[in-house]
Amino acid sequence: MRCPYCGGSETQVKDSRPSEDGAAIRRRRVCPDCAGRFTTFERVQLREVVVLKRSGKRVPFDRDKLQRSIDVALRKRAVDPERIDRLVSGITRQLESAGEPEVTSEAIGELVMAGLKGLDDVAYVRFASVYKNFREAKDFEDLLGTLGESALGDGPLGDGPLAPGSAPEPETDPDASSRRRAVRS
Repeated sequence: MRCPYCGGSETQVKDSRPSEDGAAIRRRRVCPDCAGRFTTFERVQLREVVVLKRSGKRVPFDRDKLQRSIDVALRKRAVDPERIDRLVSGITRQLESAGEPEVTSEAIGELVMAGLKGLDDVAYVRFASVYKNFREAKDFEDLLGTLGESALGDGPLGDGPLAPGSAPEPETDPDASSRRRAVRS
């Protein structure tokens, strides 16, 4: 393995351990030339998967690109990184074990949407808005309808405590409003 810092070809493995629920091996490496440290991952690849894009172009499946797109959808969301790794690994395994040498980008998008729907509703909406190329608010309304009444509240736009137009919860601390006024001035 070449050192990413100096290009040296004789790096040494200092630590190896299972990662991603045993689906990968994480290796900590050090370069004897520049003393640079870095991490590599070794994963099983069942077969080469080719992605057929909407434009008709064929490109090799890139696990890192899948990871990045899911990370963008989950940005600033409190989701355990292990759950994200399991989602990416699960989608990758599903694509590799399907037996098809080619898979459409639409099929990958649907797998990601299904995974995100079970992981985080906000990330699901974010990903879907880009993937389905939303153009107007009605597109969001239609998608939110698919999340189910229980996820949004009782009514069609969600009459729960965080619904638009709903009143905030009453304060139980009588001094809270005076403290807020003091902080503002």
